[in-house]
Amino acid sequence: MTTSPLLPNHLGGQWQTGNGAGTPLFDPVLGTELARVSSAGLDLAAGFAFAREQGGKALRALSYGERAALLAAIVKVLQANRDAYYEIATANAGTTTKDSAVDIDGGIFTLGYYAKQGEALGSARALLDGERIRMGKDPVFQTQHILQPTHGVALFINAFNFPSWGLWEKAAPALLSGVPVIVKPATATAWLTQRMVKDVIDANILPPGALSVVCGSSAGLMDQLQPFDVVSFTGSAETARIIRSHPAVAERSVRCNIEADSLNSALLDPAATADGEAFNLLVSEVVREMTVKSGQKCTAIRRVFVPRALYDAAAQAIGARLAKTSVGNPRNESVRMGSLVSAEQKTSVLEGIATLRAEAEVLFDGSSAALVDADAAVAACVAPTLLGSREPAKAKVLHEVEVFGPVATLMAYDSIGQAYELIRRGEGSLVCSVYSTDPAFTASAALELGSAHGRVHAISPDVAASQTGHGNVMPMSLHGGPGRAGGGEELGGLRALGFYHRRSAVQASSAALDVLAASAVALKF
Repeated sequence: MTTSPLLPNHLGGQWQTGNGAGTPLFDPVLGTELARVSSAGLDLAAGFAFAREQGGKALRALSYGERAALLAAIVKVLQANRDAYYEIATANAGTTTKDSAVDIDGGIFTLGYYAKQGEALGSARALLDGERIRMGKDPVFQTQHILQPTHGVALFINAFNFPSWGLWEKAAPALLSGVPVIVKPATATAWLTQRMVKDVIDANILPPGALSVVCGSSAGLMDQLQPFDVVSFTGSAETARIIRSHPAVAERSVRCNIEADSLNSALLDPAATADGEAFNLLVSEVVREMTVKSGQKCTAIRRVFVPRALYDAAAQAIGARLAKTSVGNPRNESVRMGSLVSAEQKTSVLEGIATLRAEAEVLFDGSSAALVDADAAVAACVAPTLLGSREPAKAKVLHEVEVFGPVATLMAYDSIGQAYELIRRGEGSLVCSVYSTDPAFTASAALELGSAHGRVHAISPDVAASQTGHGNVMPMSLHGGPGRAGGGEELGGLRALGFYHRRSAVQASSAALDVLAASAVALKF
């Protein structure tokens, strides 16, 4: 039996193939092997040192504007190779063309956004944080807070669901900040990340060491981190706990950003009616969030809260739309929803559904419909499943277990106070969407829910055509969430640069601060 070739890693400014047979990557629909990855035998210490010393020094020698130009050049390279990326996504992630766009074009758009933001920072090499503050009665001696790029590397340990966007939404602000990037993509879908990095390296855009990719095992990566490095992780809460307890974080104070599990919610205004616009908007968004990327989004809606009087109507309306969702081989144009990324994920999702069913009724089960152009015994396809609970206050696992697939649970509430309490039982989420025609209710809900969510996405009839979607993460808005969502923060425009900078206070004469300000720019959000 012939095995697939190993995808090379890029570390220490050169391409390196790992040792051993490697771990195979599969087509989750056809079950065929596509490639293999291995990080065994790599000299990680030398690779990190090269990135830190060579890549970081070269990036920091440039201004923000010059680094922004590098991002713009990367955008052009990625756009020129989009067709290849779509082919890889279909083969390795089982996504439809529309779903692949969320990942691929979303990543490219984010890079372009930060290229424009960085261009506005011009020739500066540091950021001014706030105004000068007098240190005493005499104004000659003042303090100015500044932000400077950290002299370290940024290690990204990414999730399997967004191999493109997951890389570039982190790399864009890191590279703009002047910090070299080492990305470790999730093994199951590593091919797309590796190919994108390869195209950028081959284009000779970035200084050597500015961008590296390690595919395969993550063993030893955290051990390489030093005090001025940063690590950003997207994935399970269990792995997040391991990262937080690692000596690099616990003892060497490596800055750490975590995005973990999240039981995101959708809330319908208690004044809504079954024939009203807010109701229809909720139904449409829930169906979209359940089916886009087969529900494999950290921001997808998992719990849907509606007034008790609308529970049955919502179940019927959502189920009717889900029934029109064809599932199967994404190469077939009639397919609206592709597969999960692997057979392992299929097993996990089916087990998760069984767990939730202990506390919920099945409102819609699409598994009776035949798959389109796919063998059910081979393909990692799971049909949309809508569960429901008329008494969510009595539930436990429904507020604790996230099933990372095309699954959501409808929940009835009796008062808005109860709805808020039930939503908060998710213990912190990335996003909660609110559906209402009443601006006053929307505002009060945002204030009530904001502290438990990284983002409150309010959908009303006046923004129905322009709203960007409950689950779409836009670079100008914050991405992250408190509690079980990881407590991290990403994006949010130029706020993202803060993670890759170190803040210090310069206490000096006004004359010295004038000289400092000449090479810096005020950070404005």
